[in-house]
Amino acid sequence: MHLDVTDPEAVRSAVEQVTASVQEAGLAGLVNNAGIVVGGPLELITRDQYRRQLDVNVIGPLAVTQAFLPLLSRARGRIVNIGSISGRVVPPYLGAYATSKFALEALTDGLRLELRKWGISVSIVEPDSVVTPIWDKLEAAREEQHASASPEARRLYGQDLLQMREAMRRMTKNAMPVDRVVRAVRHALCAKRPKTRYPVGFRTHLAFWAARHLPDRLRDWFLLRELRMP
Repeated sequence: MHLDVTDPEAVRSAVEQVTASVQEAGLAGLVNNAGIVVGGPLELITRDQYRRQLDVNVIGPLAVTQAFLPLLSRARGRIVNIGSISGRVVPPYLGAYATSKFALEALTDGLRLELRKWGISVSIVEPDSVVTPIWDKLEAAREEQHASASPEARRLYGQDLLQMREAMRRMTKNAMPVDRVVRAVRHALCAKRPKTRYPVGFRTHLAFWAARHLPDRLRDWFLLRELRMP
């Protein structure tokens, strides 16, 4: 079943189809996996692009969760949100995407606290780069953005964006297989005691440690060094 999480009618139709299938048993689990990446300098991202980023990555998961909560409550089901390493650490030129993933962290925490009375577990999976088409789409969007940028914008951001593009290619080349994320999702859905958070990947664990323990400017220096950006 294909579902556009930003289309209220599509969400309603999905609930009707699932209800007809599960009936009185309710819904055992909901995985909010929809996501897009809006990349580029925050100075140049339009408000419509920013709204689209939040609409798909934050408002969509909330709308789907709200719609399926009656079925989840019936089965004391579980909710799993797919977050990102960017939900705790912000890379340059992925600020819009990171905003949405930071918001998804807050949404997860809020739901976990508010749904506790109904026995609904809420977890978030936080992977590093994963082998999915999302990064290919980002590369295409970047090319389009570069082509439409003014000469001044290219002068200001051109070198940084080239370095970021190379960094993304390296990360994509070394991206983890989807199976690693699937294992975390399966644990969150099926384990007797699911975790609240599932950081996946060595760099994710390292980045989260740095976010907790290092001063901001030192963390910035390490991040830029990793990206090979001046």
